[in-house]
Amino acid sequence: MLFIFDLDGTLTNTLPAIAYFGNLALEAHGFRPFEQNLYKNFVGDGMDVLIHRMLTAQNADSDENFVKVRKTYDDAYKNDLLHSTRTYDGIPETLDELKKRGDKLAVLSNKPHHAVAPIINKLFGDTFFNSVHGQTSAVPRKPAPDGALAICAQLDEYTKNTIFVGDTNVDITTGKNAGMTTVGVTWGFRDKQELSDAGADYIISKPIELLYVKNN
Repeated sequence: MLFIFDLDGTLTNTLPAIAYFGNLALEAHGFRPFEQNLYKNFVGDGMDVLIHRMLTAQNADSDENFVKVRKTYDDAYKNDLLHSTRTYDGIPETLDELKKRGDKLAVLSNKPHHAVAPIINKLFGDTFFNSVHGQTSAVPRKPAPDGALAICAQLDEYTKNTIFVGDTNVDITTGKNAGMTTVGVTWGFRDKQELSDAGADYIISKPIELLYVKNN
């Protein structure tokens, strides 16, 4: 089987980093910072949407504010990509087991690709995953199925043999749009209800449970 994983909130806990750089960028331009947990509702749809949601919550979402806050965020983040970032407990061991039994592993994130690749390489090594994709201008971001389908084509795998794993309704919708079995994880940024409402085929609370997921 092929497992396609979301990154933030699924493989890695990046919420502290997102909140840190988000607040740094906001405060640099005179806006108030947010509590870390509020960022759980800002993330999931790519960097542009993240910044727009941050500014909307300040009643300040103008083109001018977007450009300057986005630039400050990007400049700070690209110099410290692993700031307060770690894998969730049980993820490395579970991925090792999936690889041992012959499954293929891939990453599809709405985080910019220039950030995704270095994070994966640092935390897992540059040959651990069979395919790694972050957001680029060439491929529509999730929940469009294009990225997931491209990974299947690249790795010569059928969608019916593919499991899409993520922590938000965006991930579940992506998998469904691509005709894949979907797994929602509750250790990430959103709650079980969101995953259930999105129609996840499985909802799990520990990474080890991935070993028992079957194709529908």
